[in-house]
Amino acid sequence: MDFPQLLRALANAVEAADGNALADCFTPNGVYEDYFFGRKEGRQGIREMLAHFHEGGKDFRWEFFDPVCDGCRGYARYRFSYDSLRPEACGNRVGFDGISCIDLQDDLISQYREVFDRGMALAQQNFAPEHIFCIEVKHAKALRLSLDWQQHFLP
Repeated sequence: MDFPQLLRALANAVEAADGNALADCFTPNGVYEDYFFGRKEGRQGIREMLAHFHEGGKDFRWEFFDPVCDGCRGYARYRFSYDSLRPEACGNRVGFDGISCIDLQDDLISQYREVFDRGMALAQQNFAPEHIFCIEVKHAKALRLSLDWQQHFLP
């Protein structure tokens, strides 16, 4: 499967709430690092994460643009939207742009990572500003503790 086809399969699985199809896009020990729900490992973990997506939202739409791939790693911009089922969201449609970074192994995803404006997505769901602040501080602390970031925060 080529990279754009893999992205379409990923998006189609999420939109259809098809956990098996989503898991099939990943290697058996694949990792999905979601900016809302965190890190999920293995196909079962990925299926469970998708079920969690659909507990909090419906009518998902995921579009990828400008994919580039060297066979080992791929990147693509995306547009993602859904109707939030959170009570405080009052049925608001949530939408945001993001970027995916995808490591590949044997034409399957071994690791999926993404970046998007989490605060903006939470604000569209009517999260209280102090709640958004607490969520972002938690993620900032985790980033500072990450081995990948250690060199940036040395005294």
